[in-house]
Amino acid sequence: MTPIDTRPAPHTHTVPNFKLSSGDVLAQATMAYRTLGVLNAQRNNVVLVLHGYTTGPAMLDEGSNVAEGSWSGLIGPGRAVDTDRYFVICPNMLGSSYGSTGPGSIDPATNKPYGGDFPLISPHDIVALQKQMLEALGVHHVVAVMGPSFGGYQAFQWAVDYPDFMDRVVAAVSAPFHPGSAGQSDAVVALLSKDPTWNDGRYGDVPGAMIETLTKMRTATLTLYGVEAELLPRFPDPELRAAELQRLAREWANEFDAGSLLTLLRAAEMFDVRPRLPTIRAPVLLVNSRTDPVFSPALIEEVGPLLDAAKLTWFYVELDSEKGHFASGADWHLWSDALATFMRDGSVDSKAPFAYLYTDGRPAEKVSEELP
Repeated sequence: MTPIDTRPAPHTHTVPNFKLSSGDVLAQATMAYRTLGVLNAQRNNVVLVLHGYTTGPAMLDEGSNVAEGSWSGLIGPGRAVDTDRYFVICPNMLGSSYGSTGPGSIDPATNKPYGGDFPLISPHDIVALQKQMLEALGVHHVVAVMGPSFGGYQAFQWAVDYPDFMDRVVAAVSAPFHPGSAGQSDAVVALLSKDPTWNDGRYGDVPGAMIETLTKMRTATLTLYGVEAELLPRFPDPELRAAELQRLAREWANEFDAGSLLTLLRAAEMFDVRPRLPTIRAPVLLVNSRTDPVFSPALIEEVGPLLDAAKLTWFYVELDSEKGHFASGADWHLWSDALATFMRDGSVDSKAPFAYLYTDGRPAEKVSEELP
């Protein structure tokens, strides 16, 4: 059994000859991960926290540059996911840019970055590698799987692929399928291709390649996600706010691999577990934001009847937040009590502040003032 190192530094788990859903094989599939808390002797106090499309395990850090909002307010000692009690594992997705195997990694066959030759991966591949990591650590059941945005996709994928592996499922600013509003790979290819250093994905040998393009793309994304409302309290001056937005965008562009944008979005486009919802056995908590343009609250009108038809136990909290897609992290206090209750009881009471609350599709008493 692999010994556990609970220091905050990233750890890695590597699987040789990892077979993908496509039939391709990665000679080495490495996954980086972070941990918080202490694994108990029974190894049954694990909470798997899953990050979004363009972020990574830094979502655990206060003040981190995270497009879905840092979850540091929800995870830590005495918080909703109490690391005095739970052992939190936050893996970096296969295909991402923060230590896991992806397009920016070296292909052992060529000794050069994969780039555009990185194989197609699926959401199932992403969670299957996570499961192999957990089992190598001697973990065969978790208290919960949870995450925002693409992290919510992963949580749902876990729930349908390994329905007996978890006690709770939490998906925030997310859905059990990939709506068109969440991005399309053709549009990303068109934007990347405008940069001559892209070279059909063979950009790895050009120093500083893609940074300007990625900065522009990140600026547009953060603006769409609601960064103005997130930055306004700290930067009331418009010029200072614009400068901070550019700083955040460039900081991300210097760290994130352009090929990962395409690899992960193609994986996201494959995501749709709606036909498999009846296989889910754990209770589900959905948390969306009133102002999220990516995963609109209107999605619950489509998703709710599907969850009911699947006979799931499910709960829905809609955050009365101006912070759009950032809301689950940036306005964590709006649902922290609900998450703590769900972690404890597998249910949600009606005390979540500033939120609509639904229980198994039926609106409970609204606990906030009437929303406009």
